[in-house]
Amino acid sequence: MATITIDHLVSWLEAFRGKVADQASYLTELDSAIGDADHGTNMARGMTAVMGKLSDKPEAVDAYGKTVGMTLVSSVGGTSGPLYGTFFLRLGAAAGAVAELEAGEFAAALRAGFEGLLARGKAEPGDKTMVDAMGPALDALDAALADGADLAHAAASARDAAAAGRDATEPLVARKGRASYLGERSAGHIDPGAASTAMLFEALAEVLEGALGA
Repeated sequence: MATITIDHLVSWLEAFRGKVADQASYLTELDSAIGDADHGTNMARGMTAVMGKLSDKPEAVDAYGKTVGMTLVSSVGGTSGPLYGTFFLRLGAAAGAVAELEAGEFAAALRAGFEGLLARGKAEPGDKTMVDAMGPALDALDAALADGADLAHAAASARDAAAAGRDATEPLVARKGRASYLGERSAGHIDPGAASTAMLFEALAEVLEGALGA
């Protein structure tokens, strides 16, 4: 069974940083319709800060998660910083002081991160948030691994499910966050947090496909 190393984890966020930077205007355009019009700018700034911190590569996954999480909390404005930050903090804490993770261990760490995000944000599926992309992504990852898929193929399944979850936020009426203030007017717009979450899983699939084969 292929393993996830610190190098893979750092490459994942480097790829995510590139996607966020390339599509910052798109994320901000989405946020301008139902939020503060700053999600793209905030995420680009935060991921640049993250990669600066990761220039001294951590030796273990718990240190990686703490570095990434604390940097996102401190450098990304709005609710996205605390939510993404909590996700990585919990991911690292669940993984522990190890240098690599088996597929199941990585999936469990991702799930722990998601559970932390849920506890922090109090959002549920259907609330028109990043939960609507991340939940399906992790469900698809777990299902693929349970069916015997290798990690690269499972990550591709997660990517596709995250994209579908992102798109499914468009008709929803927001029940959390600033978008909820708009009521019915929030329908007809993709949630920006779900859009950046889909990019996170796109980046993961690309890195694992390149490193582990698909």
